[in-house]
Amino acid sequence: MDRNKIIALLNQDLEGEHAAIIQYLTHAYAMGEGEMTCEIEAIAREEMRHLDWLAETIVELGGVPSLERGKMRMGGDSVADWMRNDVLLEEDGINLYQEHIKSIDGPKIKRLLQRILSDEQSHHGDFQHFVDKAQKEGAKDVRGSRTGRVVQTLNWGIEHEYTVILQYLFQSYMTTNEEAKEELQDQAINEMQHLGWLAEKIVDISGNPRIEHTEVDRSTKTADMLQADIKIEQEVAAAYDRAAKETEDPGLKKLLLRIRDHEIYHTEVFSDLLKEEEHQG
Repeated sequence: MDRNKIIALLNQDLEGEHAAIIQYLTHAYAMGEGEMTCEIEAIAREEMRHLDWLAETIVELGGVPSLERGKMRMGGDSVADWMRNDVLLEEDGINLYQEHIKSIDGPKIKRLLQRILSDEQSHHGDFQHFVDKAQKEGAKDVRGSRTGRVVQTLNWGIEHEYTVILQYLFQSYMTTNEEAKEELQDQAINEMQHLGWLAEKIVDISGNPRIEHTEVDRSTKTADMLQADIKIEQEVAAAYDRAAKETEDPGLKKLLLRIRDHEIYHTEVFSDLLKEEEHQG
């Protein structure tokens, strides 16, 4: 099969993994703390690993990983309905992987897709089990309808974190600087933690997390990447600092200041990398 066609198929798979991650995290956060929530978050982490493998393979083939999100299956009036949607999403993925395994001749890529398919088949069984478990245990949507400035601020934070997660991962796949690649991946993981903290805080105060992102910088030169990253980190650190000063909630203030400090650290890491990159250039 033509290399460009293989890249297109793998990007289809990558977009499906992206959709699964966000769908499953949305469901997990909406359920609050509990055993099933932890299990769903673990499945989302496995989908993140799949996304990483696919993106690395696409770059090895000379392609560019897609930042688009595939079609999600949202909606439903109960947790059991959500789990049925997760079963259906896994079926979508299983069918696509099976098609691509038949279409692609390369043994290395075929082996990778078969490895991912095995996970998806396991996830399918997990979510079927969760349908029954949700019904038996009476699992509920614990989100509330609270709006207002605090919820808006936290959802703004989620939007930022989601954006830079995609940005740093994309950059880590595209850069040829191995040190920058490692640091970008590390900071992306830290931003994933922030997204989770913010979403959980919104649910705790009876709000509804909104997991959407804004425009992602798609620079392909390492120096340009790092300059864009420093700019956004400086802006968001200042924004978290302002939000912390405006709130009277001590728990929220502590959270915002902790994230602010992390963002300042990211700025310093990226600044050091930029100096090294410019020196080598």
